[in-house]
Amino acid sequence: MNREEKRQIIESLAAKLNEYPHFYITDIADLNAEQTAALRRQCFEKEVCLMVVKNTLLEKALESVNKADEQLKAVLNGTTSVMFSATNKAPAQVIKEFRKSNPLGKPILKAAFVEECVYVGDQNLDMLVAIKSREELIGDIIGLLQSPAKNVISALTGAAGQKVAGIVKALEERNN
Repeated sequence: MNREEKRQIIESLAAKLNEYPHFYITDIADLNAEQTAALRRQCFEKEVCLMVVKNTLLEKALESVNKADEQLKAVLNGTTSVMFSATNKAPAQVIKEFRKSNPLGKPILKAAFVEECVYVGDQNLDMLVAIKSREELIGDIIGLLQSPAKNVISALTGAAGQKVAGIVKALEERNN
């Protein structure tokens, strides 16, 4: 591979790093062609972009977009693939789901860059599967904020509401 080809690959990786806010660095070594095709199919279905990359080229791409965290650099050894996603937990779900049918226990999570945080090690996979997206968190907050208002409205429209309405009516009549 000549210098120009390497430069193009680095630029392509940098564009993907800028395009997708979340990426997972994984090890898919020892998967045969059939297993790799199945993994790629699952990634496609979940809108995850899977790329096998050279460690040095990925490191240079990370540096070019200012995401070259020391923890990320430390995991760049051996066979490396990157899963890019617009959804924070989609790659973690793909990994967990794919492992159910793969006796090798692959892919192995080396590191993940999710919500501007770095997670290193395969032990973080379950946590990444359970992490909520920004939209889910906003929905939870809205639900919590609406709950007290719904309770007040239901109390006013229920049996207690009739008593309150009766008291208000009695007070109005008394003032007149």
